[in-house]
Amino acid sequence: MKVYSSDAIRNVALIGHGGEGKTSLAEALLFNAKSIDRLGRVDDGNATMDYDTEEINRKISIGLGVGYAEWKGCKINVLDTPGFFDFVGEVISALHVADGAIIVTSATGQMSVGTEKALEQVAEKKVPAILYVNGVNKENANYIDTVNAIREGGYKKVVFAEIPIIENCKMVGVVSVLEGKAFDANGNEIAIPANIKPTYDEARLAVVEMAAETDDELMMKYFDGEELTHDEIIKGMQAAIADDKVIIAVGGAATANMGVVNLMDNILKFLPAPKADDAAPFVAQVFKSIVDPFVGKMLIFKIKSGKIASGDTIYNSIAEKNEKIGNLFVLKGKKQEVVEKFMAGDIGAVAKLSYTNTGDTICDTNNKVVCDAIPFPSPVISLAVTSTKMEDEEKVIAGLYKLLEEDSTYRVEKNIETSEMLLSGVGETQLEILCKKVKNKFGVEAVLREPRVSYRETIKKTVEQEGKHKKQSGGAGQFGQCSIRFEPGAADGLFEFVDAVVGGSIPRQYIPAVEKGLREAVKRGVLAGYPMVNLKCTVFDGKYHPVDSKEIAFITAAKSAYSDGCIKASPIFLEPIMMVRVIVPESYMGDVLGDMNKRRGRILGMDLVDGKQVINAEVPQGEILRYATDLRSMTQGRGTFTKEFLRYEEVPAGNASKIIEDAKKRAEEEKK
Repeated sequence: MKVYSSDAIRNVALIGHGGEGKTSLAEALLFNAKSIDRLGRVDDGNATMDYDTEEINRKISIGLGVGYAEWKGCKINVLDTPGFFDFVGEVISALHVADGAIIVTSATGQMSVGTEKALEQVAEKKVPAILYVNGVNKENANYIDTVNAIREGGYKKVVFAEIPIIENCKMVGVVSVLEGKAFDANGNEIAIPANIKPTYDEARLAVVEMAAETDDELMMKYFDGEELTHDEIIKGMQAAIADDKVIIAVGGAATANMGVVNLMDNILKFLPAPKADDAAPFVAQVFKSIVDPFVGKMLIFKIKSGKIASGDTIYNSIAEKNEKIGNLFVLKGKKQEVVEKFMAGDIGAVAKLSYTNTGDTICDTNNKVVCDAIPFPSPVISLAVTSTKMEDEEKVIAGLYKLLEEDSTYRVEKNIETSEMLLSGVGETQLEILCKKVKNKFGVEAVLREPRVSYRETIKKTVEQEGKHKKQSGGAGQFGQCSIRFEPGAADGLFEFVDAVVGGSIPRQYIPAVEKGLREAVKRGVLAGYPMVNLKCTVFDGKYHPVDSKEIAFITAAKSAYSDGCIKASPIFLEPIMMVRVIVPESYMGDVLGDMNKRRGRILGMDLVDGKQVINAEVPQGEILRYATDLRSMTQGRGTFTKEFLRYEEVPAGNASKIIEDAKKRAEEEKK
């Protein structure tokens, strides 16, 4: 493979709704460029970019796929992203390094949620884009209605660049709005069909106006009534696309390889080359890792400046370690081809680096810099993870930790209070697939279930309780007795021990044993075994035996006083309250607010930000364990939220019995 300079490179992310043809389009791009010798199909499980077992089984993309297409003296690096919202981290990675995007949508006559989100993403990141309307050859498909629906949905900057000519569910030609001409399937010029002419005329006017707006001279020429030349229109559209003022719409059918060649030409013509300098010191960022139990970890990077070759020594500025570069690769899905070097702006892969992970900056040893972090989303859902076999639990957790190298949007951590291992991520499907991957790659089976909420217990009134431990079994006995006052209001909000014993009713050497017994006891509350907090314990009296009293006896007596006393002191549950920030389109406000009230949420305020409603609310954690899934369902995927711990509050009396019942069930399950 030849080495490409930055002006001959296009780094393109394929983004959009799931199931609308991104992977099929990637396949056609690679096939037309002869990177692959056959046109694979997602439905047949042989598409180049979808090679993971779960991708093949589910017929959806899960991870970011990388391939390349050499086309007319240029190299198009293709980044095929998943469309399912649980894997948005892969889209974020791709857009972080892409210089352009292809938004793939179906010719359904409507704007899908994924298309809307993709348009928002390219606008937010200012990534120049082309809209590819797929499946124009399907029955009931309507290319024109689809583009118009997107324009009417608030995206007027989307304009027709091409209008497919469809006869009997087959694309037989195309009207080029930019050329001002129509062509048949063989590239011969033909008359613009009468049924397309009104749409063409309107689209042509919009294109000329947008091109004119990019340059003062062109604007004057346009206002003077002069025709803009073809070259002036193309130059103007290039400038408008680069400034994210225009997204041109083209159509085709990826699985039938229709309209894809035109798209490839448009990628070279309208999407920018990376702004990168070969002569500058080497800087690159790793944006994706692929873990293989047999091959090891493959790191995919984009070169920001400079160049890299096999045998180079580079510096990881995050790990602060030097790394030796072995073989360099270009990828086509899971297939690797060895190359000698990469120039600035290109995308490549390297294996067997010891310290480098996703997001890390690698650079020249004499030019230590750090690239901007990839803005991965924070996890919004947590499930407890265990294994089907107790002896496999460590292997399951080890497998999940290993897969963290592939996916930076989930976490594996132990909840200290509940002792559960929690798997946290963007959505339930993501967590389920992670467990499947652990089975496929490491041969152990993981199980997910709803996690325990970190409730706490406390008391509301003051009681005094005697605790006594007496044991006589032939030999030396055990005896300890203590009187303790239990009351709410520990100095540190957790636990406070006060020694108020006078007159030696408990010898000084046994006072620490009383405190030790209480400190052990408060780890489990008297209602359902949750930690006891805000408890002040004052030992004020007791008895001892000169022979039988021992430390263990006073530890046990203190625990007895705790369990008998606190149950009389009006024990209650405390629940974690979360600050939740929900962002939804205005049309879903009523449903979201009604649902929030059902969850015992307190609405603190609402704001309009960038055309969307932002709802701030305080909600009990136990009420939003699966809110990520529920919100997505309520808003058809358009709603997002973040959450953070705020404080603990008393649980309403009516909810306490359910917490106790759930705790009993879990205890029984654990015994089994």
